Amino acid sequence: MNWDQIEGKWTELKGKARSSWGELTDDDVDELAGKRDQLVGKLQQKYGLAREEAEKQADEWAKDL
Repeated sequence: MNWDQIEGKWTELKGKARSSWGELTDDDVDELAGKRDQLVGKLQQKYGLAREEAEKQADEWAKDL
């Protein structure tokens, strides 16, 4: 699924994001609104990941939807 589709279906996908990244709060997930850059930034912040690793995780997650 591409990120435009994810943004459009974010309400449906929020639970999957929470189950993939348990450190994200409901408020975090609501703020993301399906935007890749915001997800990457939040993963960096919450998990201490390098940008490249956060991007990789986000893209793999999107691919598996």
